[in-house]
Amino acid sequence: MTSLDIQTTKALAEGLFRRKRLFAFGLPALILVYFTYIFFAFDVPSLVQRANMDNARTLTSDIWSHKVHVTRDNRNGEFSYAVEGERKGEYPEGERPVWVSGTDVVTVDLGGETVVRFLPDNRTEVDIPGFGLIEAQAEGRTITTNLPSQLPDWINASDRRVAITTPEGRITLTGSRTEVFNYFAGWELFWFTLDSPFHGVGVGQIVFGAQIDPDRGNISGAVSDFWHNKMWRHKDIAWALGETILMAFLGTMGAAMIALPLAFLAAKRFTPILLLRAATRRLFDFVRGVDALIWTVVLARAFGPGPLTGALAILITDTGTFGKTFSEALENVDDKQIEGVTSTGAKPFQRYRFGVIPQVVPILLAQVLYFLESNTRSATIIGAITGGGIGLMLTQAIQTQKDWEEVAYYIVLIIMMVMLMDWLSGWLRGKLIGAKDG
Repeated sequence: MTSLDIQTTKALAEGLFRRKRLFAFGLPALILVYFTYIFFAFDVPSLVQRANMDNARTLTSDIWSHKVHVTRDNRNGEFSYAVEGERKGEYPEGERPVWVSGTDVVTVDLGGETVVRFLPDNRTEVDIPGFGLIEAQAEGRTITTNLPSQLPDWINASDRRVAITTPEGRITLTGSRTEVFNYFAGWELFWFTLDSPFHGVGVGQIVFGAQIDPDRGNISGAVSDFWHNKMWRHKDIAWALGETILMAFLGTMGAAMIALPLAFLAAKRFTPILLLRAATRRLFDFVRGVDALIWTVVLARAFGPGPLTGALAILITDTGTFGKTFSEALENVDDKQIEGVTSTGAKPFQRYRFGVIPQVVPILLAQVLYFLESNTRSATIIGAITGGGIGLMLTQAIQTQKDWEEVAYYIVLIIMMVMLMDWLSGWLRGKLIGAKDG
């Protein structure tokens, strides 16, 4: 090797090392610049300032707990007691929680020595350990209190509204009503509402005990009261889950049935006419290029809300996707099997049926089953727009801004539904295609 060759090799090696050093420095620098851009483009400092941790804690606690409302109407002095403040969760006439006592002076024991007293003339006392006695009175729209000018973070007060948040519960006072929220763990009334004779009764007593409702058997009555639970709406939820799955099934299977014959028109091997082939491919590009959510909005304006509109949106989008994948599979079929069928004197349709379809069935089924599972998730969001399925109920629960335990319940059901569809599609793949799903 000459000295010139050595110098050339050395220069190449130095250039290679220089490029590696530049890449090792440049990539982290590029990532840093990208995150810096995100920091300012999304206005992260303002987002942090606007964040309300108290609301976040309240929302989180609402997911795994429930609250019982004790409410006094300051206009007529009447009291009401209800789970989550709903009429469907009201205590029957003459009943109230055990931690509420008194008649002329109604006392609410929130625990932790925090006590709220409802006094005559729309007066209220809140006794909080370590802070003292808070006195308030509602007069028209105005609230007068003995609160000092400097208040802790857990008290928010004005002449129209006072809000007190303690670890034991919350108290709000306005001119129209005074309300106490007492929190407890669990999803109350999930099984039976307060007006059901089976509320508070154990499973053993329902199954093996004496008859509880004289008009119904224990098991049939319990199942009926659970199914028709007015607060948790189990019957409506089951129907909504069925609508969501039906949307995904109709949209996916309908798209596969339409896309398969069109795929033959898009495959060069089976359609030699360039114009027809190009038109079919552009049709696939068009329908799959518009997201299913956009098709949902368009179809909802055309046909109105409903689960069928959601199924049509999935069908249109998946027709384009299936058409592309099916046509690519048709391009790669083996000619030998087609020639073997042709040698028997089969007609063109029979050649497609026995020489082509068996070769692409595994690919087609795998794609269809995968999209069926994926569209089950998509149907949840589409249902929120079209007014059908579990997506609509989830959206409504979020918009109320109060029943977050129902939001958690719906999310759990959606996750379970997706897991079920994942298992089902894997099982079907194993049965129909012979592949084991991991």
